[in-house]
Amino acid sequence: MAIEGPLRELGIHDVFQLLDLSRKTGTLAVTSELRDNEGTVQFEKGRVVGATIKSNPHRIGELLLRAGKVSEAQIQRARSAQAEGDKRRLGEILVEMGAINAKELERQMLMQIEAVVFELLSWGEGFFRFEEGPVGPGSMVQIGTESLLMEAARRIDEWSRIADRVPSLLAVPVFAPVGEDGGPQLDLLPSEWEVLTRIDGAHDLRSISADLGRSDFDVAKVVYGLVSTGVVELRMPEGGMSERPTVLRVPTPIMAMPAIAAPAAAAPPPAKVEATVLPVTHANESPVPEPTDDLDLGFFLLRRGDFEGATAAWARLLQATPHHEHASEIRSGLAAAARLRAMLETWYGD
Repeated sequence: MAIEGPLRELGIHDVFQLLDLSRKTGTLAVTSELRDNEGTVQFEKGRVVGATIKSNPHRIGELLLRAGKVSEAQIQRARSAQAEGDKRRLGEILVEMGAINAKELERQMLMQIEAVVFELLSWGEGFFRFEEGPVGPGSMVQIGTESLLMEAARRIDEWSRIADRVPSLLAVPVFAPVGEDGGPQLDLLPSEWEVLTRIDGAHDLRSISADLGRSDFDVAKVVYGLVSTGVVELRMPEGGMSERPTVLRVPTPIMAMPAIAAPAAAAPPPAKVEATVLPVTHANESPVPEPTDDLDLGFFLLRRGDFEGATAAWARLLQATPHHEHASEIRSGLAAAARLRAMLETWYGD
């Protein structure tokens, strides 16, 4: 069963939270006609295991080459092996060749996924569709969805600081006039020089990021530093303020979901759990009645330690009745459950 809808009705952060809480496995496709762009994210039991985007593919070979981890000749050898019938991924071939080790490949793959996901999380319009099903061969990396959303929230502060000097992604950077003192001395990283060499007075920030295959966020940070030191100035095209740098929205508990299908009902807790994790009762307390709706079912399952079943029941309730009289308390409960899960995954590594 597909889960789909417009991002204006259900924010992309809420979609990620829904898939995380429901421990979904499948592929999320996000499209934006405004941006003429589309991306996909693969989930395995609620964790992100892969991501691609049309505009900035962030191919692993290009990332490794840009980071100086492999040579062009090694990339060509690996691609030749694929052309001759090797079905393995490019990174796996490079590891087998001894060009890089598995740890470095994993680190670059994490960066690749994060770059795509953070760009998708900035979209405020478009359409999403999630299809359950296998996502292909096992991935070398898995990223907790909650940690991705927390990092997205952290970027809000950075975007706010950047927007002070970089008010629009449509701004065109140009070199500032050199004064009598000769201008400031530059001590830039290779990634910063890479941006500097693309400044030609004609291309805006979004064009530069697309040309480099890097995110708008990374390019805007570099240009912010160049503007702050007086090396670069920004020129706004006519009407250029219509597109400001995207400010990521703070992740919130799952909101109303009127346009999408409800997550599948959680399986009942195993018999051994009921036998060992008993509800606390007093001598004069009557047995807990059978639940009559999803609100009762959530508390019923939570009382028995079934967090997954409880969050699934409450998510269904919010979807069916977004203005329920207890909606605020339920959303707080879902947010608390997500934080508890993140703590458990950090502690046990699962």
